[in-house]
Amino acid sequence: MSKGEVVLLDCWASPFCLRAKIALAEKGVEYEARAENLFGGKSDLLLKSNPIYKKVPVLLHDGKPFCESTIIVNYIDETWPSPPLLPSCASERAKARFWSDFIDKKVFDAVCNIWKSKGEVPETAKNEFIEILKQLEGALGEKDFFGGDSFGFVDVIAIPLTCWFYAVEKFGGFKVDVEIYKLIEPA
Repeated sequence: MSKGEVVLLDCWASPFCLRAKIALAEKGVEYEARAENLFGGKSDLLLKSNPIYKKVPVLLHDGKPFCESTIIVNYIDETWPSPPLLPSCASERAKARFWSDFIDKKVFDAVCNIWKSKGEVPETAKNEFIEILKQLEGALGEKDFFGGDSFGFVDVIAIPLTCWFYAVEKFGGFKVDVEIYKLIEPA
């Protein structure tokens, strides 16, 4: 289903790269993954393709670079429209974009507040993280997916960040599944 050459500049440990991989897989798009060594020297292609941030992921489609994971997922959804990740209804698309933005801004910052703590993690950092997850759980409600009956845009944005939960638990000295359950329950 590929429209031209698709290359993903990637790092196995990045949940942001995983977003792009999930979106490409959902669309059935074949691509070449090129691993970047972020700690031992970034490739010239990465530095040329993302000269501002100099980080992965970068999606190259017919040589044109696209940066930042949420923007990449949006580009993938628009370029390969089937199956759609965003809802067809404008108000539901706006809602999905809101929750994606919320996840990008709030979850990452809350995780960093826990990781960057020296010594014992402050209760405020733990509480902030748990409150954000509870807000997401509330948005999910009784549905299996953020988009309702089908896997969609917000799910692609949210799911990869759960790989950080174990580290957050270790640094923070609490268990995520005790505080929230719906977001991490096994399928």
